[in-house]
Amino acid sequence: MSTKAAAPSRREQILKEAARLFAERGFHGVGVDEIGAAVGISGPGLYRHFAGKDAMLAELLVGISERLLTGGRYRVAEADGDPAALLSSLIDGHVDFALDDRPLITLHDRELDRLREADRKLVRQLQRQYVELWVAAVRALHPQVPEAEVRVAVHAVFGLLNSTPHLGPLGREATESLLRRLAYGAFAALGE
Repeated sequence: MSTKAAAPSRREQILKEAARLFAERGFHGVGVDEIGAAVGISGPGLYRHFAGKDAMLAELLVGISERLLTGGRYRVAEADGDPAALLSSLIDGHVDFALDDRPLITLHDRELDRLREADRKLVRQLQRQYVELWVAAVRALHPQVPEAEVRVAVHAVFGLLNSTPHLGPLGREATESLLRRLAYGAFAALGE
């Protein structure tokens, strides 16, 4: 059995470059020709994979929301009722996302309102479900803390973790360690 990851598909390559370019220059600051050039095809060749830039943006933002929720649900199942293990796993997964997918965080912050209403509602629905996984995990560890306070803490930790596009050059390992410690510290403070 090979341990090598499969090479990304052309579609995945296009999405990765579109996310990077949109994050760097804004959705309207990037043309299909530039995205195509970044992956070695003509701009019009992109239309074999996507209906247009709007479809790329929707797939990027809906896709990452689906991926986070699916990963969160998997972590819930894997924790097998252990709230400390679950919270640790949720933090680990979100830190990895925040470090590996920085362009998507920037894209979400800047371009979510450009999505069609149905796609924007879907993103918000998926995000709410993801938040609820975290709220349940934190409440299981801190049942004495009011739900509203837990919810605020979860959103605050997301803000902390999703600040990665704005972080300096600390290096991945050091940044990862620091983000984990800060997230754990924030939730530990709920029990004080």
